[in-house]
Amino acid sequence: MKHTAPRHVIFGSGAVGTAIAEALVRRGEPVRIVNRSGRADVPDGVEVAAGDAADPAFTTAVAAGAAVVYQALNPPYHRWLQEFPALQAGVLAAAEAAGARMVSMDNVYSYGPPGGRPFTEETPDAATTRKGRLRGGMAQDLLAAHEAGRVEVAIGRASDYFGPRGGAQSNLGDLVFPALLAGRTATVLGDPDQPHTYTFIPDIGESLALLGSHPDAPGRIWHLPNDPHTRTTRELVDLAHRATGRPGSARLRRMPTLALYALGTVNRTVRELIEMRYEFAEPFIVDSSLIRDRLGAVATPLEEALEQTAAAYRTRT
Repeated sequence: MKHTAPRHVIFGSGAVGTAIAEALVRRGEPVRIVNRSGRADVPDGVEVAAGDAADPAFTTAVAAGAAVVYQALNPPYHRWLQEFPALQAGVLAAAEAAGARMVSMDNVYSYGPPGGRPFTEETPDAATTRKGRLRGGMAQDLLAAHEAGRVEVAIGRASDYFGPRGGAQSNLGDLVFPALLAGRTATVLGDPDQPHTYTFIPDIGESLALLGSHPDAPGRIWHLPNDPHTRTTRELVDLAHRATGRPGSARLRRMPTLALYALGTVNRTVRELIEMRYEFAEPFIVDSSLIRDRLGAVATPLEEALEQTAAAYRTRT
């Protein structure tokens, strides 16, 4: 590890952690990314450090001198309950010891089924799943630390994400773009004709970087910016199809529920996805007008976001 003390220390080098680093580098900020291996595909000039984020002694040392600490960790989906609380505690300890602001990446699982209503930051927690109750409890723990004056905390919540590096964890990722680029039928989870909010990964990175610097950001949850005109998954796949340069509508199929259960018997990640099926069974709309109106964060237009995603997949393949 270098002896310099970057102002920004990001725990996690996945799609979100890398997007935060890219946003900060564009601002000219010094950045350190922390992961288990010490290896990551990061922008030039970003330092990568190796260690266990669940170890408070390590996190405190690696984030010493930081002004902002970002929690962008994502343990294996089937290990969330076992690993996530200790990882968050390690990052919180680092921020508290450094006197740094902590920005935490979150999702909307804690709200539970929408019941016909858009989610806002005032929507109460009503999770019906284990992972939803876990994420709700983790967010409340961070807000309690903020209220107690231990550390400044800002939480950013994204809906299902898509974009470069979205991969298999994105419903608009590996099952959609490679198929569209090859002229094949794309596969999605759930009902493709329900309106569904998706959040663009670079917008997540930009907005979390904003939460790290804006004076009004700490002390609350923010929904990260989404296109205010919520489309159905089918509409988005059609836009993605056109972004790949192909005319007309995409060929699309829904993964059958029985196939999901069958795959879940041999794939632990798919098995954990089954309890989240409610997200794609009815309109699932996440209102992000608060961060737009108060902090000025706006979403990349969907057509442009899908074109960037298609270009990233085309380069990868």
